[in-house]
Amino acid sequence: MRSTQHAFKALIRNYIISSRWYCTNGTQKKKASLYDKISPLGNPKIDVTPELQKWVDTGYKVRFAELQRIIVDLRKRKRFSQALQVSEWMGTTGTYIFTPVQHAVQLDLIGKVHGYLQAERYFNSLSEPDKTCKTYGALLHCYVRQHQTERALTHLKNMREKGIALSSVTYNDIMCMYSSIGQNDKVPEVFNQMKENNVQPDNLSYRICINSLGVRSDIEGLEKILTEMETDAHIVMDWNTYTVVAKFYIKAGLKSKANIVLKKAEGRLDNKDGLGYNHLISLHAQLGNRDDVFRLWCLEQKSSKKCLNRDYKNMVESLVRLDALEVAEKVLKDWESSGNCYDFRVPSVLIVGHMEKGFCKKAEALLEHLMEMGKATTPNIWARLATGYFEKGEMGNAFESLKVALSLHDSSKEIKLDDKVIAELLRVVCKKGSREDCEKVFSILRPVVPLQRRTDYSLLKDYVASGREMDRLGPSMETSISSA
Repeated sequence: MRSTQHAFKALIRNYIISSRWYCTNGTQKKKASLYDKISPLGNPKIDVTPELQKWVDTGYKVRFAELQRIIVDLRKRKRFSQALQVSEWMGTTGTYIFTPVQHAVQLDLIGKVHGYLQAERYFNSLSEPDKTCKTYGALLHCYVRQHQTERALTHLKNMREKGIALSSVTYNDIMCMYSSIGQNDKVPEVFNQMKENNVQPDNLSYRICINSLGVRSDIEGLEKILTEMETDAHIVMDWNTYTVVAKFYIKAGLKSKANIVLKKAEGRLDNKDGLGYNHLISLHAQLGNRDDVFRLWCLEQKSSKKCLNRDYKNMVESLVRLDALEVAEKVLKDWESSGNCYDFRVPSVLIVGHMEKGFCKKAEALLEHLMEMGKATTPNIWARLATGYFEKGEMGNAFESLKVALSLHDSSKEIKLDDKVIAELLRVVCKKGSREDCEKVFSILRPVVPLQRRTDYSLLKDYVASGREMDRLGPSMETSISSA
């Protein structure tokens, strides 16, 4: 009997505890955090400093580690100005003591937001103990990012003279600098200096060197570095390097070699790496490997929790390249039902694909479908459709599409027709249309495109024939029309 009572009491106790746990967890509010206050301020023009000060004035404590996490997150989101504001606020309060690592981060942010001269001033203001390989490296990176070759090389010389340890990051910066200014022949020299100075190259070091050789069509040199990388005991091969090699093989027409390295790339791919799948799908599409494109897309969908807009866009681009437009339409329908936020760049790939194949009706049907759903399109895509109709001689459809383009044009909101798009339209009208068509196009465009003098069919014909300047059409438009 006693044992039964004990069991019953235990049961009641457990029920009360579990009930209490359920109630408290169900009603408990999430504790407010500084990150929750700053993260929604997505507009880079918004100053986050008042929010930081308000948080402190309210009586909340701000831990050093929390602020560092906020800076890291803002940098990842490319909100550099706000990340710098947090870092500078930390410095002005006098509460937080920066190590060379934090100084390096602030220096890099200053360079991104204000340029290398401001970063230089900040570096010069540091105490000597804070001028370590971290801060020297950060300033070097600022010079490289802004293509300041002489300053970068002088700074590198100073680092050597002061005995600052040079890492793979330092050499990578110099190799990137030479690549960015087109001096790819100097990259292997820096790569060899790196090894001579007993600095172990990392994956990026090898990849920069491989890229510099590929750009110069030195396939033999590229393969030599790749083999060296594959046999380097300190290196774990990655899919990224193999896809870089594949691109140069494709460019050189070495399809069988490209397929081999793509196989290797796939073997190094993390199942959840959507970016890796996108690279492989795109490269297989360039090779015409239709089955591999479909296979990899199925694998990406299975392995990813959710395909992003970039994934759908990449797949549609690959299918358009393979001339598999019907399949691309199915992928587009999947995207529409995915719940992803609307991004016109995804359907525009297929719309342009239809136009380039001469399927203007299909392109228009897709555009109308989007507008019926209340989704935004652009004036330029409708102007391109008008150009396609003019090319086919379907003048009625062309003028209707052009009217839609102009109805969407809004220069005050930067939603406006591009000069190059108008130039191509005028070139095609002049080539395919009659005098009346041409004058009608100009009468429609004149309120939007700043044509200061009266322009008619004969003037346009003369312009196209002689390449004379047309007032305020802009250099890109002149070039495009005069090539007709």
